[in-house]
Amino acid sequence: MGVEGLGEIYRVVSLFSGAGGLDEGFALTGRYEVLFANDVKDFMVKTYSANFKLKKTYYLNPKDFPQVVLSDVSKLDFSRLENFDVDLVVGGPPCQDFSVLRSSTTERQGIMVRRGRLYAHFVRALVHLQPKAFVFENVPGLVSANRGLAYKTIIEDFSHLNLRWDEVKKTIDNDQLDKSKIHDYRIIFRDVVDATHFGVPQARKRLLIVGLRRDIAHKQDPLTLSYKFKKYLRKHKLLKKYPLTSMEAFEGEIIPNLQDRYVEVMKEYDGVWQAVGTEKALKWKRAVWDRLTFNIVEDYLLLNNVTNYSEHELEEAFELHKTILKELDYYGKKVSQLNLLDGSNNPPREKQEIVKRVKMIPPGENYEFVVGSPWELRKKGVSQIYRKLHPLKPSYTVVAYGGGGMAMYHYERSRSALTNREKARLQTFPDAFQFVGSYSTMKAEIGEAVPPLLAKRVAEALARILDEID
Repeated sequence: MGVEGLGEIYRVVSLFSGAGGLDEGFALTGRYEVLFANDVKDFMVKTYSANFKLKKTYYLNPKDFPQVVLSDVSKLDFSRLENFDVDLVVGGPPCQDFSVLRSSTTERQGIMVRRGRLYAHFVRALVHLQPKAFVFENVPGLVSANRGLAYKTIIEDFSHLNLRWDEVKKTIDNDQLDKSKIHDYRIIFRDVVDATHFGVPQARKRLLIVGLRRDIAHKQDPLTLSYKFKKYLRKHKLLKKYPLTSMEAFEGEIIPNLQDRYVEVMKEYDGVWQAVGTEKALKWKRAVWDRLTFNIVEDYLLLNNVTNYSEHELEEAFELHKTILKELDYYGKKVSQLNLLDGSNNPPREKQEIVKRVKMIPPGENYEFVVGSPWELRKKGVSQIYRKLHPLKPSYTVVAYGGGGMAMYHYERSRSALTNREKARLQTFPDAFQFVGSYSTMKAEIGEAVPPLLAKRVAEALARILDEID
């Protein structure tokens, strides 16, 4: 049964849900309904419950649907859902404990696989629920981990689920299930995607694997399904060349309309090389500062390495930026003017020594800019920290953990660390999305999430595929 004008509503089971970045993207399409979600961290579950209006429980019970379960995934009894028509399982299980080892004793043993326990429970959900489709997301490093063998094993597990289940379940408690009911999955998409190509104003990459249950996908050629999904994914070529920037996300306005604001921000750094007083700072002045025109459009093109372009293409790109800002409901709304009840826009407390050091680092630079100056850290062997945002580029990757210089810092010289709401905008969370907890727990909720706008693009593409199959 669907909503008028939208089509069928697909039912979702979400695992390793965190605060709900991935699920928010699916919800924003209006095409999906979450039956239950799950996470092991209480502050994540509280935030999820507050935003998705799901009842918080401690065990899986269909009578409580829709619900979000605070529980270790190993304690979820998926057999209780076997009579439900689940359309989709989504999630990003941590795979740190996934290892693939070559035997050193005998060649006949070949490759010994020790699957990650959490990953194995994602597979267990597929085995019991047999959804029409799944979306598996993870860190890009999984592709090359163990010389690529872990990734290869995961793909083969999904593609040959019936044959592989006996092997996978050795990682967890033995699970009794009639193997004749287990369907394999056809992988229609597997790639590391760059979030900036979808309109996210942040340099963030994620591994995505999307599969369709083979018995419902068999009527279409595999290559055709893959081609259609990639086509529907709405990866806009203009965004690859002309990415959305941190300043646009914070100011709620597009580049051509931020000329005065840009000059105001950058002129604060005039003479910073003299204050730092090192040869490296003077080289930066000649190589970077002196090349700036202080015309915002020209500097945007310079900093994003855009050389070949037409005025028509540039206008089209900025119009696309406006469309995305409106879609996110950021357009015309400065993040600095938001007064939010959850406290996410409150600036964090910082040590004065950090504030003073960051003030000496210009946009787009990091701690190495102050090496050899009075603001150098006493500790040695550190680099690529105290990263300062550049207003005309996408932000660095928003991180969940790490204090001090591990955070990134505002491009305004009068500012230092970002507020959590500013980080949430870089992640493309709606301003109405409320975060629960302290500054550090909110930081984790935001940093661990999949950007909702990226998730929305995946959800839109998958809904079209499911509509065609149904």
